Amino acid sequence: MLKHYWVAFFVVVSWVVNFRVLDASAGDADPLYRVCVKQCGETGCVAQRCFPQCNFSSDGVSIDGPWYMQEPLYMQWKQWDCQSDCRYYCMLDRENEREATGHDPVKYHGKWPFKRVYGIQEPASVVFSVLNLAMHFHGWISFFVLLYYKLPLRRDKKTYYYFASLWHIYALLSFNSWFWSAVFHSRDVDLTEKLDYSSAVAILGYSLILSILRSFDVKDDAVRVMVAAPLLAFVTTHILYLNFYKLDYGWNMQVCVVMAVVQLLLWAIWAGVTRHPSRWKLWVVVVAGGLAMLLEIYDFPPYQGFVDAHAAWHATTIPLTYVWWSFIRDDAEFLTSNQMKRLKTSNLAKKAK
Repeated sequence: MLKHYWVAFFVVVSWVVNFRVLDASAGDADPLYRVCVKQCGETGCVAQRCFPQCNFSSDGVSIDGPWYMQEPLYMQWKQWDCQSDCRYYCMLDRENEREATGHDPVKYHGKWPFKRVYGIQEPASVVFSVLNLAMHFHGWISFFVLLYYKLPLRRDKKTYYYFASLWHIYALLSFNSWFWSAVFHSRDVDLTEKLDYSSAVAILGYSLILSILRSFDVKDDAVRVMVAAPLLAFVTTHILYLNFYKLDYGWNMQVCVVMAVVQLLLWAIWAGVTRHPSRWKLWVVVVAGGLAMLLEIYDFPPYQGFVDAHAAWHATTIPLTYVWWSFIRDDAEFLTSNQMKRLKTSNLAKKAK
């Protein structure tokens, strides 16, 4: 029954993802919006707002000098180019007109009409991404302190927890993913988009590998390599495909959903059969994580221009990250305790001989 539920869930997610990709730009297809952007490109103004970066001479050089040199250095980071500002303010005006006539918000160039704050494109998503990064950093630091300062170590100063190095790599990939998430939501350009997507694929792929190794308690390095190699090859190929061949949003979302669902399923099955003392934390992450993914399906426009479904999804992962790292710490204590018991039993057996 559980298997059929997850298959049905994946089919629904894939269908909705494809539908969203196909219907992602109703706003920029609006003739009134297109006329506004075209006129802004020619005049440099939207209504009473004019942009210095749009003031060019006949040879294409800015009349007042480079636009990015017209403000102090500490403020230059938030500058937008002529096309971006034209699109942004035309979008705001068009949305105000639509709201006045009772119409719901629509997407422009694949995005909801967000309101900028100090030049930041999606402020709520940026804040939640930074908080997720901070929560991962806190979780990793507490994990590190537990391993090397609270739990017993071997004579060579290595830990008894044989998954320690894998979780350190997981932490680094998580830092990287949430950092680029914050950057991408601050400023959506081709480079930041690819870095964000690539980082997300990398952490999802690695998390899938980690879920296999931990749920099957794989200790042997050779077996770990055999498990990880094909998945690493696929993830690397997919990232190269996105960056150097085609940034296919629909295909990328399907790949990410499959990897996310498979690892959630693995953790759920393991939580159901293991006697791990903290398995309830796994259930919290699996169930809440699965429900949180529904926010990506029920894609609602941003409330007051700031918090949309995607931002809300980022918000839900903050407490889940805390619970997740709590489970990782408990797992380290649990396996270390088991190792110490085995060593004690082995030593007693040797003395008995």
